[in-house]
Amino acid sequence: MDLSLIQKDILITLITLYHQHSHSIKGEEIANMIQRNPGTVRNQMQALKTIGLVDGVPGPKGGYIPTALAYKELSLNVTEGDYNVSISRDGEIISGATVQEIDFTTLCHPDICHAVIKLFGSAKLFEIGDQITIGPTPVNKLLVRGEVFGKDESKQLLLIATTEMISLPKQPIKTYMSSPLKTLKSSNTLHEALVLFNKDRIHGAPIIDNGKLTGIITMSDIAKAVENNLPLTTKVSAIMTTDVVEAPSDTKLFEVIRRFKELEIGRLIVVEDGKPVGILTHSDIIRVFPSL
Repeated sequence: MDLSLIQKDILITLITLYHQHSHSIKGEEIANMIQRNPGTVRNQMQALKTIGLVDGVPGPKGGYIPTALAYKELSLNVTEGDYNVSISRDGEIISGATVQEIDFTTLCHPDICHAVIKLFGSAKLFEIGDQITIGPTPVNKLLVRGEVFGKDESKQLLLIATTEMISLPKQPIKTYMSSPLKTLKSSNTLHEALVLFNKDRIHGAPIIDNGKLTGIITMSDIAKAVENNLPLTTKVSAIMTTDVVEAPSDTKLFEVIRRFKELEIGRLIVVEDGKPVGILTHSDIIRVFPSL
């Protein structure tokens, strides 16, 4: 079946949106994604329906869905439970595309490593020179970073020169946490907190009262308090952060890396059965994975 470039564009965009939202897709959504006139998309959809690549869904919530023949025509092998491997540019995940395959074409070259990226989405979303990150992949938790130096919009392929390939640690965070916890009580003073920090060479500690986590205090919190002329006899409860980020001890390390970045935090408390058992800091992650 010989499809035109615009028909391939429409079809791959329909499939991408359908897998993201799990419902029929309106022509206007596709037109907006590929920056085409909605009327043009509707006309092409009629042609794609005629040759059996899409089905129409009637009603106010209707639209279009891809047929099994559409996947075959585009050589897309998508099965139930497939994992969506994300692709991001400058730290922002691209919503209209995921990665289906990575083919390393020059893996053994001493100076360069090129890869062909088969997209589940439109290659038009990317420009030559884009710095992209792919992954993590589902099994090996592989992250691939590189620069786009070419693309094939008819086959939805990106050509990238890789700059970095990293396999994220898959061990649970209890493997990397600091334990036993160095803790304070809400009745402790800022001076007592500084003594603890200095003695154990740490920069933050959870506040635990009667076995319950009530807050966390860091060196930065104390520095701000001193700037605001608070005496060192002030109780830590007056300046501690009560909204403490926690994570179960069996959480995989790669799962919490994004949380550190999104929440802009330097540490989180590791818990088991609801009880604090350790602390994981940004420095702990850097020691394991210095490129992050």
